[in-house]
This record gives sequence, C-alpha cells and structure tokens, in this order.
Amino acid sequence: IGWLAQVVGLYAAGCAVALEAARILKAIGVRPRRTIRVALWGGEEQGLYGSREYVLKHFGDPKKQVMPEYEKFSVYFNQDYGAGQYRGIYLQENEHVRRIFEEWMKPFRDLGMTAVSIQGVGSTDHVSFNTVGLPGFQFIQDRVGGTAGHTNLDFFDTLPAEDLMKNAVIMASFAYHAAMSDVRIPRKPLQ
Repeated sequence: IGWLAQVVGLYAAGCAVALEAARILKAIGVRPRRTIRVALWGGEEQGLYGSREYVLKHFGDPKKQVMPEYEKFSVYFNQDYGAGQYRGIYLQENEHVRRIFEEWMKPFRDLGMTAVSIQGVGSTDHVSFNTVGLPGFQFIQDRVGGTAGHTNLDFFDTLPAEDLMKNAVIMASFAYHAAMSDVRIPRKPLQ
C-alpha cells in the first residue's frame, strides 16, 4: 500500500473536475504506485464537517494520536472557488513544494497556469488536512460571475465546460505526479 495522493472537488464545478480527472487517468490506463482518491465533501459551509471528520477518522491528530495512514499520506488537492480556469496554486506557506509544483505546471503554462503563491488560504476543505500537518493545497482560479461562492448557479448547465476540462487535465496531471513520485510531498512543520 503506497502513500495516499488525494484529490477533491465540491459542488458542480469541483465535482465535475474531480470526476473527469479520475476518468482521464482511467482512460489512459494509469497504474498509480499510490492510491488516488476523489472525495466529495458535505458540510463545508457549516464548518468543514465532512473533510474534518474524514481526516480525524483516517489520519488522526498528531497532538493526540495518528493513524497508520498518516505516514502514508502524500498530498491533497482542492477545487472550491467555482468554475474558473486554474491559474496556479496556493502553497499554504509551504515553500518546500514550490519547485515541485512549478515543474508540474510547465506543460500548462500556455493555459495560463503560471502562478505559485506562498499565501495560505482558508475556509475550504484543504484546511482540514493542513490543520493536522498534512499537505493540502487549493488551486488559484479565475473568478467566473455567478458560479463562485457556492451560489445556485453552480450547476452543470451554467458552467464553462472548456475551463472545466482544462482544470480536469491539470488536476489529473497533479494527481498522477503525486501518485507516481518516489517521495511524499514535503510537509511543513506543525504549528
């Protein structure tokens, strides 16, 4: 059992991207060295309930007790800022991953995937992983009117399909690289 590479999506846009990324990997016959999971959370707006409970159940909390899966875990990628095209990734103040992600982004520069921000953003499910010392990252996305912020317009028939497909290819690539890597994604020290 290898380390875990984690991918997630929320609402229509994120669900579509995460599921399409998984479909792409299956269609091209990827045989990952590590498990790739797609997770679709509930209760995010109410306090990250779904992701937080999943993290505690499967990985534990290093301040109390960790589960065996904690050491196998590699990385978690999140899409939660609507349907906009990916433009980069937030490093969550983890400078150790900059060169890795910059390398993974090279094939997507012509799609505008160029930004790497040291900034840590919150209020979405990657925080549940970061809180217990596991690397979790949110993609930087264009803002698309009416689809960000979990509005009633974040449904399949209102989303920019071309941007979602580009995002799915990028997410599939990130999941592939993480699942095939010889080493886990570097962790930042617990605060």
